[in-house]
Amino acid sequence: MRVQCVICDQQSTLEDHSPIAKKLRNRPIHTFMCDTCHARIKENTEARLAKNTFQLYSYNNKDRDF
Repeated sequence: MRVQCVICDQQSTLEDHSPIAKKLRNRPIHTFMCDTCHARIKENTEARLAKNTFQLYSYNNKDRDF
């Protein structure tokens, strides 16, 4: 199966019976990222976590009694 990276537009091939290929075939909303882009995003995220500039936004879902 031929796939294209969402970020860098690099084309690569996947085995037809691999779990990633099956996921892309059955659910078209899922996107593919190549290994280099995935590693780059992982490194940048870990660097932001180390600097404490990375914020996870949490929503307060309080139970309301009516």
